[in-house]
Parts: sequence; structure tokens; C-alpha cells
Amino acid sequence: MKREAYFDNAKWILMFLVVFGHVIQPFKDQHVYSVLYQWVYTFHMPAFIIVSGYFAQAKLNKAYVGKLFKKLLLPYLSFQAIYTIYYALIGKSGWWKPPFEPQWALWFLVSLFCWHIMLYWYRSLPKHVAIFISIQIGVLVGYMSGIDHSFSLSRTFVFFPFFLIGHWISTEELQWLRETRTKVLALGVMVSVALAIIFGPSYETEWFFGSKSYVTLGMPEWGGFVRFGSYIVSVLMALSVLSWIPTKTYTWTKYGAYTLYVYLLHGFVIQVIREHDLISVYSPFDLVYLATFSLLLMGLFVSRPVVSLVSPIIQWKSVGWKVKKYPMKMHSGSS
Repeated sequence: MKREAYFDNAKWILMFLVVFGHVIQPFKDQHVYSVLYQWVYTFHMPAFIIVSGYFAQAKLNKAYVGKLFKKLLLPYLSFQAIYTIYYALIGKSGWWKPPFEPQWALWFLVSLFCWHIMLYWYRSLPKHVAIFISIQIGVLVGYMSGIDHSFSLSRTFVFFPFFLIGHWISTEELQWLRETRTKVLALGVMVSVALAIIFGPSYETEWFFGSKSYVTLGMPEWGGFVRFGSYIVSVLMALSVLSWIPTKTYTWTKYGAYTLYVYLLHGFVIQVIREHDLISVYSPFDLVYLATFSLLLMGLFVSRPVVSLVSPIIQWKSVGWKVKKYPMKMHSGSS
């Protein structure tokens, strides 16, 4: 099955928002940057996880688990060591983390491995029951202070419902998502959330990180209700953004096959910029050059020389610059 432009476009656009969000994070004390940062964080990882779940296969045999280990955990262990050394060299405080506590953005690799394994057990349940149970668990773990960054447990449970949703989206439902009337509704959702952020009561963006307990977030009793509300917002926003992803093939579409390279490598630049305050902003118009900078970073990390250089530690083999095919989606949207 050849690659579908829609999914590569989605991965590239969402990865841009991940990088851009990390670039503007130091400036969120300024209102414009704060609003944009909060708006992006309501959906960018949930949407990316939905796309990841779409192609996931509910297998649990030795060969499949071994493939996942090589694809996700070996790169994780490699970059965990590399980032630890790098953080020490640039003088980042708290640079030391044990192997089971992911450095910065590396949590995604650990969680993605776990989601694939968990999918095998949830796949035997009725679709809506499985999603409901996963949401309940995601809400409940917030009350358990012992479930945090270690082994990426908190994010694994909190974000798993999005992986399930992506896994069970059918071709027909994707088509509905792209219809004009759906796009109109989606635009209304995105604008409404933006207005709520601008004019509504303030809130901590950390509610959408999925990594902290309710005690840490300052709501030990009512945090579950807030998280449930954040689920509703994130699902609506993620599906709304996905409805506006273009389906045509562009010159940059092919780079969607290499978003993992961007995800794993952009932290080297972002963290040194943050540590030494290498970028300053003076007005909202600086968003243009920050967005351009983000795109240039992405272009660098998907270039042939960089991909060829780092592919041995990302894919554990020398593969060069080659666009892989998507696996066939073997299931329908219902069970």
C-alpha cells in the first residue's frame, strides 16, 4: 500500500506545531505567545497520537514485539544516553536522569511502545467500552502521585484513549471528517477554543501535558473533572485540526515519513537555545521568524545527509533517505 498524502501531510504539519510550540515556550509570559502556546497544546500531541494509532496493529507475538523494541526502545535507550551527556555538556540543570525516566520529549517512544502492547488487550473489547475504560483510567491516574514521569507511566495512561480512537477510525469516518460541513463545524470549534483561551479564565497548560498528578497541579480533589474536560477539548480540537489537513501531494509531503528524525533531533537545538537564552522576542511580529526558524530546523533534520548520518541509531540500520510505504490498515472502524 503506497503512502497516502493525507497522513504524511498530517504528520508534517503536526510535527511543525510540536517544534514551534517548543520554540515559543520560553516566551509564553507574553500574551500573544501564551495564547498560541495554550491553543496548540490542546491538540497537537493528541492529534499526532491519533494518527499513530490509525496504523497500529493489535498483535502480541514475539516477532512483532521484537520489531517494536527495535523501532522504539532501542532508539529511546540510545537517545536517552546521548541527551544525558549533551545536557551535561551544555550545563543544563537536572541533566542526570536514570534510564527509566525519559529525558524531555523521549517519553513518546516509551509510551508508543506501551500503547502498541496495550492495544492487543483492548482490541478484544467493544470499541466504545474500551475507549470509556481507557478514559476512566486516564482520569484516575491523576489521583496517584506515584504515577509520574517514571517509565512515562502517567502520559502512557492519559494519552492512550487518543491512540485507541485513531486505531478505530475507519476509512468512512475519515471521509466524513474531510467533508465541507464537517470542516465548518471544525472551524467553529477551533475558533471557540481560541476565544475561550483569550477571554476565559486562566488555566495551566500543564493540564494537557498528561504528566502530572492533580496534587502537583493544585487540584487534589477536583482534578479528575478538569482532566475529563480536557479530554473533551482535546478530542474535539484534534479531530477539528485533522479535518483541515490537505489531501493533495505537495513538495513537502514526502517529509512526513521522517518526522521521527525531527522529533528526536530538534531537542538538541531547542535545549541549548533555552539554556543560554539565544533567542529573544520583542513583538508579536517575531512569530514570523520563529515559525521560519522552526521550519528551517525541520528541513535540516530531514535532509539526506542528516538522515543518512543518524539512521543507524534511529532505525538501527543504514537505510539512507528512502520513503517507506504505509502498512495496510487491516481493521474497520467497528468491532
